[in-house]
Amino acid sequence: MFATANATAQKSALAADGRMALPKDIFAAIETLKKDLNAVVLAHYYQAPDIQDIADYIGDSLGLSQQAASTEADVIVFAGVHFMAETAKILNPHKLVLLPDLAAGCSLADSCLPDDFAKFKAQHPDHIVISYINCTADIKAMSDIICTSSNAVQLVNQLPTDQKIIFAPDRNLGRYVMAQTGRDMVLWQGSCIVHETFSEKKLLQLKINHPTAEIIAHPECEQPVLRHASYIGSTTALLNYVAASPSNSFIVATEPGIIHQMEKQMPTKRFIPAPPEANCACNECPYMRLNTLEKLYWAMKHKTPEITIAPEIGSAALAPIQRMLEMSAR
Repeated sequence: MFATANATAQKSALAADGRMALPKDIFAAIETLKKDLNAVVLAHYYQAPDIQDIADYIGDSLGLSQQAASTEADVIVFAGVHFMAETAKILNPHKLVLLPDLAAGCSLADSCLPDDFAKFKAQHPDHIVISYINCTADIKAMSDIICTSSNAVQLVNQLPTDQKIIFAPDRNLGRYVMAQTGRDMVLWQGSCIVHETFSEKKLLQLKINHPTAEIIAHPECEQPVLRHASYIGSTTALLNYVAASPSNSFIVATEPGIIHQMEKQMPTKRFIPAPPEANCACNECPYMRLNTLEKLYWAMKHKTPEITIAPEIGSAALAPIQRMLEMSAR
């Protein structure tokens, strides 16, 4: 879906270069490349543990955007998915932004295509557009404000009560924001395949098996799951909550990559990943897991694959991101 030809070329280049040439100590090699390139590695909480361990900064979408906006590095290596690396490029148009695997897309971003959204937006000319950061640069360019799961409620609450709003692309986060703010918004009907896969039935069975465990959930989950949660929040908010909670065990309804950080910071507490509907690892984001430590090394070694954005799209997308950062600081 994302730059398929470039992704194929990347694989061919790696094969030609010979993966057997990987250094014996890949962690040390990456640290050396960071210094040589004046590079920073930004990683999302949903990345594999070894990538989290090599990253200079680990965070959710808001924290990663703030880091990308303030970094003095010449090269940004984004261990996340395509829209995240695009956001870093929008904020740093003259810097080299690398994504270890160009095929690391996002089902939620894919659910909102630019032509379709332009028609949808035209049907509501008196509405402003608040777009969840999990969207493409093209959708950001059509938006008035970008938000994350960390700040969506805060940003909506700052707007006049008579302001009509389109919220895109995640319907579940949109419904959550509506419930928290009391605002009526027009929702684009997009969703995340990971957060929609959690089974309410299996969640309740897990709670029976672990009666003292708190259920915590990301607001991208569907309502049947959210209604059983004792706490709902972004990945960073979930991490902060379990640190402060007196409870010793938690059932975590979000992508299980966050559990690595929870276990590192709170080794005496127990974290149980919420189960998906099917008997599979569907609660793991298949796009996030396309990035590997080896791909990250090769991306830095060869300075490719690079994220590029048309200047007119990047310029239009920058304004709503900057508005988000300004409003988040209030």
